[in-house]
Amino acid sequence: MNLPTIAVTMGDAAGVGPEVVVRALVEPEVRGLARCVVVGDAARLARAAEICGVDVRFKTVGSPAEATGEAGVIDVLDLGIIPADLPFGELSEVAGEGAYRYVAKAAELAMAGEVQAICTAPLNKAALHAAGHRYPGHTELLAELCGVPEVSMMLSTGQVRVIHVTTHIGLVDAIERIDPGLVERTVRRGHRTMVDSGIAEPKIAVCGINPHAGENGLFGRGEEEEKIVPALEACRADGIDAQGPLPADTVFFRAGRGDFDLVVAMYHDQGHGPVKILGLEAGVNITVGLPVIRTSVDHGTAFDIAGTGRAEAGSMVEALRQGAALARRP
Repeated sequence: MNLPTIAVTMGDAAGVGPEVVVRALVEPEVRGLARCVVVGDAARLARAAEICGVDVRFKTVGSPAEATGEAGVIDVLDLGIIPADLPFGELSEVAGEGAYRYVAKAAELAMAGEVQAICTAPLNKAALHAAGHRYPGHTELLAELCGVPEVSMMLSTGQVRVIHVTTHIGLVDAIERIDPGLVERTVRRGHRTMVDSGIAEPKIAVCGINPHAGENGLFGRGEEEEKIVPALEACRADGIDAQGPLPADTVFFRAGRGDFDLVVAMYHDQGHGPVKILGLEAGVNITVGLPVIRTSVDHGTAFDIAGTGRAEAGSMVEALRQGAALARRP
């Protein structure tokens, strides 16, 4: 079968990453979507399987090409970083270093063409920083590792998809950074991703920055006219159906009922808030603009339940499903 190969990074070993990875990869549906190889620690994954009561065997492979996707077996590129006695649910520099190295290896495989997608379990930013890797998150880390100057974060649920013009920066800095070029490039990346996913003519809603999208100059300092309108005019000239700037307080309701295929949010909380209200378990984080598609669960390391076997794998399954759907075929 001409299935894509997905590198699945284990995430922070002290969090729920190992548990959701194990639970997801034993699902028969996932085996039919892609050939998956976990970049992580085989011993930690085995411990997670024991905690979750999952009957599975782990096979260490030297490269993704050796992964078979055999039923009842999880293929692992074992980096052997995590000590056996690492506690769950506690911030750990060692776990932060491991999370970084899993992602770095996955990026290396992607750049070499050995995998067609990356799917990431959650890392902990504080642990990442404690290990000396000062990145805001997966998105920025992968962009640097892959040598890509600019990428976009997209969140997807069963009801709405949101792509962000800015993400992990302060609100004042975000407003300053937004300009017509960045807005246009974000809309175009979102449009291309929607087309690649099978939506031939996606309808895109573009949020304003100010309340009521500025209300014709009543709110703000003309940011919509200066920073957003020129970008939309350029996109529309190329046949992209990009509507806006629209008030963010109503646009997500409209997207949820089916008016739009994609919403363009101007800053982090404008897009994240509505998506997370719909349910963390259903959300998927997609990085758009890398050499390969990257998807991730839309939840954190959940230290409060890590190591208990209570973590749900629904978001990881959905991340793998969307990664397989958007990946280039080998």
